[in-house]
Amino acid sequence: MNKSIKNDIEHTPLPRGWVWVKLGQIIKVQGGHAFKRKDYQNEGIPLLRISNIKNNSVTFDEETVYVDKKFKELYSDFLLRKGDIVIALSGATTGKYGIYKIEGEAFLNQRVGRLKFIKQNLINNLYVFYYLEIIRQSILKKAYGAAQPNISTSELEEFSLPLPPFPEQHRMVAKIEELFSKRDAGVEALKKAKEQIKRYRQAVLKYAFEGKLTEEWRKNNFSQESASELLEKIKAERKKKLGKKYKELPPVDTSELPELPEGWAWVRLDKCSELITKGESPKWQGFNYVEDGIPFIRSENVLWGKIEISNIVKIPIDFHNKLKRSQIKPYDVLINLVGASIGRCGVVQSVIGSANINQAVALIRTNNLLAPYYLMYLLLSPQFQQLIHSNKVETARPNISLEDLKKLILPLPPLPEQHKIVEEIERRFSIAD
Repeated sequence: MNKSIKNDIEHTPLPRGWVWVKLGQIIKVQGGHAFKRKDYQNEGIPLLRISNIKNNSVTFDEETVYVDKKFKELYSDFLLRKGDIVIALSGATTGKYGIYKIEGEAFLNQRVGRLKFIKQNLINNLYVFYYLEIIRQSILKKAYGAAQPNISTSELEEFSLPLPPFPEQHRMVAKIEELFSKRDAGVEALKKAKEQIKRYRQAVLKYAFEGKLTEEWRKNNFSQESASELLEKIKAERKKKLGKKYKELPPVDTSELPELPEGWAWVRLDKCSELITKGESPKWQGFNYVEDGIPFIRSENVLWGKIEISNIVKIPIDFHNKLKRSQIKPYDVLINLVGASIGRCGVVQSVIGSANINQAVALIRTNNLLAPYYLMYLLLSPQFQQLIHSNKVETARPNISLEDLKKLILPLPPLPEQHKIVEEIERRFSIAD
C-alpha cells in the first residue's frame, strides 16, 4: 500500500490484495471544449452539457444544443463515444455523473469532464463508475469551497479509491448490477402493485354506491325504514319548523339515472344537509395569521379522506368569532372547492377542536338522513369525482361553487345501510393498506 497517498475520505482496512490509489493514477479527467454560443444550432453534433446528465446516464432532449459537423476534425479529442463516463465539474450539481450509452457521437462541453482510463486492461470502467457515488458528497463539499461551486480536473484526480485485483473488480461489478437489477424489478413491481391497489380502491367505492357491497346484508335487513320514508319525515319536520318560509323543491329527475337497490332513493345534497357553506380569507378582512390563535383549515389541509393539521396556520380569535357560520364541528365534511385539489375531502375529527375554514374549503354539515363518512366516501368515489370535475369552472384557478354542491344528486340508502357500507369500505381498505 502506498502510504504517501493521503485519502480525502476516512481509510478503512482493505482486504488482502487491495490497495489505495489516487484516481489520477488510473485515469485522467479531461475537460470539454468551450464552444461559443454563436456555434450553437438546431442540428449537427449534439453538445453534452451538465443538463444532459440525468439519472446516471446521458439524455438528449428538446433543450439540447448542437454544433456544426465541421468541428469534428478540429476538435476530435472532445468527441464522446459509447461507454464514456462523464461528470459535472461546476454548478449546484457538481459531481453528478453518468455513462454515455448512445451510439452516435457528441461533443464534450467545457463544464463536463470525461474519465479517460490510462490502462484499460487493469481497470474495470464500471467499477470506477459505481465508486463515484461513494465520493460524490466529498466532491460536492470540495466544490463548495469556492464562491461558484466547481472542481478542477486535477482536484478530482486527487480523490482516493480502494482498488481490488482486476478479476475481483469484474465480480464486484457483476454483483452490483445483479442487485440493481433486482432492485429495479422490485421498484417496478411496487409501482404495479400501487396502481392495482389504486384501481382496487376505486372499484370498492364504485361497487359500494351501486349497492353491491351490501347486497347480502339487505336480504337479512329488509325491514329497515326506506330512504323515501325518511325523506318524508325530514320534509314534514322542515315544514313544521319553517312554516310559511318552507319552499317545496322540484322532484329529482331520475329519467337518466341508474336504478337503485330497493329502499334507496335519489336525493339532492341540500336536502340531506343542515348547512353548506365556506369560509373567508382573513387578509380580505384585514386580519393576518398569528402564532397563538384558532386553527385555520385551508385546501392543503384537506387530503384524500383525511384532515391534516400538522402544518396548520392560525387566525386571531376575533376573526374566528366574526365567521360564526364557518366554524367547524366534529363530523362536518370538508371539501376543496378551488385549484388542483378540487374534490379532496375528509371528515372533521373531534381532536381538532375549535377551528375555521378559508374560502377554498366548503363545509357540509349533514342532517339525520346522511352519515358523514358515507358522504365522504361517496364524494371520493370515481363516479362523483368525475361529476365534481365536470361541474368545475375553468378559470385561472378552476373552482366549483356551493350551488353546484347543493345540487349534487346522491344515491341515498337507509341510514343503517349507510353505516354498513362505510364498514365494508373500511374493512376492504384496511386490507389494502
